[in-house]
Amino acid sequence: MIEVVDVTHHYGVRPVLRQVNLRVPKGDVLALMGPNGMGKSTLMSIMAGLLSPLKGYVAIDGKRRRSTPEDELAIRKLVAYLPAEVWVPQSKTGREWMLAVGRLYAIDDDRLLDHVDRLLALFDLSKQGDSLISTYSTGQKKKIGLCCVLVTEAPVLLLDEPFSGGLDPSGILALKRVLQRLRERDDVTIVMATPVPELVAEVADKIAILRDGRVLACDTLEGLRQVAGVAGGLDEIYQRLVAPDMASNIEQYFQGRGQ
Repeated sequence: MIEVVDVTHHYGVRPVLRQVNLRVPKGDVLALMGPNGMGKSTLMSIMAGLLSPLKGYVAIDGKRRRSTPEDELAIRKLVAYLPAEVWVPQSKTGREWMLAVGRLYAIDDDRLLDHVDRLLALFDLSKQGDSLISTYSTGQKKKIGLCCVLVTEAPVLLLDEPFSGGLDPSGILALKRVLQRLRERDDVTIVMATPVPELVAEVADKIAILRDGRVLACDTLEGLRQVAGVAGGLDEIYQRLVAPDMASNIEQYFQGRGQ
């Protein structure tokens, strides 16, 4: 469903992505992990079509992003993208905005109205659904952003930091359960970037770890255990692959404070 081929991107003279190659089969959930500033959001933006890579390309359902207007339109009908910093119109209500997004994806009105009600209830927004978004808290705005992605019923979801942005524990749990249910289906493909190992391990089929703009490893949890040579959880794998000096740095920090 999704192919990332030799994608390279720079900001000025600073390389952010270097020959990144990934393949996400239809129905899979891929999680992107890596230190801050290592290109996860840039890669998500390129996959979403917001940026054109300096080299390489992204193909979705056999069509290359930003190649022709016809192919790009066909891809946009399949893909819903949630950026890390959600934009929502302050002068609309949450319900109005969700309905507008759903109609953009040509969802039947009867189906759409029912889905909107169920999403508002799922994320504990039923009371706020008909209030202006300008009155929402930061976390509630993030929830509306998530609702707008899910209401599209798009077969490809690109989620950048979906668990961040002020989500409360009930919102995190609701999203985790939704992703787990979508993972059981074979017609929804998901790529998400998140730094939380516990959540990644529970919802992802494969995990790609980025460091210095390159894919350090991409495999199942068990495959990453073999690559890292550890038998523990994803947090231990991540530390071994990305931050092997973390334990010694922590000790040096406390020794420096006379602890």
